[in-house]
Amino acid sequence: MRADRLVSLVLLLRQRGRMTAEDLAGELEVSTRTVLRDIEALSTAGVPVYADRGRHGGFSLLPGFRTELTGLNHDEALALLTAGSGRGEQVFGLSSALASAMRKVVDALPDGHRASLDDAARRFLVEPETDLLSRKLVTEDVPPAVMREVRQAVLVGHRLRFDYAAPDKEPRSHTVDPIGLVTVRDRTYLLATKHGDSRTYRLSRMLSAEELPEAAERPEQVDLDRIWAERTAQFLSENHIPVLVRVNPSRREELLSSARAVRAEELEADGWVRLEVMFEDLRHAVWAIWQLDTNADVLAPDSLRTALRDRATILATRYSQEVGP
Repeated sequence: MRADRLVSLVLLLRQRGRMTAEDLAGELEVSTRTVLRDIEALSTAGVPVYADRGRHGGFSLLPGFRTELTGLNHDEALALLTAGSGRGEQVFGLSSALASAMRKVVDALPDGHRASLDDAARRFLVEPETDLLSRKLVTEDVPPAVMREVRQAVLVGHRLRFDYAAPDKEPRSHTVDPIGLVTVRDRTYLLATKHGDSRTYRLSRMLSAEELPEAAERPEQVDLDRIWAERTAQFLSENHIPVLVRVNPSRREELLSSARAVRAEELEADGWVRLEVMFEDLRHAVWAIWQLDTNADVLAPDSLRTALRDRATILATRYSQEVGP
């Protein structure tokens, strides 16, 4: 851990020039006393770091001190820097590790590439906090201690015990065999088995977690894409209703933003789009389709057609009557 911090300290000085102990402490998430000890250790090891005294002082490296990295082309470096600039850096609680890796990549680039890549990366925005309509995207916070224990159990193949608070239920303790972690739209899920049965848990609902010493019972090889697809299909079939609908292409995106999943899509001869989508329940489906006005035509199920017809009839009757004085 300290070795990684020393490397990060050197790279920060390489890339930013003179920095105060307070600034370094903030970047490295340690105390200023720890920074001073680390700088002393670097000096003892022969790293040319020196202190500038005075009001605008700080710590610096002698010019020309750097590490080298070969085999990384322009597009590869740009991909790494762009990925590190977005909210994706929070995935699986590895933000600090990614920040450290990015410093190493930038420091190791040739001098002629560093400035151009930095400018290029600033022109790509990955997963901003709001969408085009200024709607703030919902993110879920996972306690760092929970994420650390879950991640470690998944990586080393140990069993995991945690307290879990499902919606509208009292918290319960679970002991599972972890298989893998999946993140979707800033939500992180643990795929696991419990007594041999498939289970999926949202990490934001874990109140505490503990990696256990015993080995997990799980296959040596894992295909998370296949497992996630199977569990998604099972979840949708058990908890959602399918709707077959024709929609004006100008309102397609609006419909998809309301639906929970898309099962099938086909362009029809008249230019409209036939979609099979999934909604949470009948009430959710009525609300979503109603927003589309006359730009949607529900084909199935009959229960949804009936609900929409009844609502339209009530409104037609209400607005056909004159308003009294």
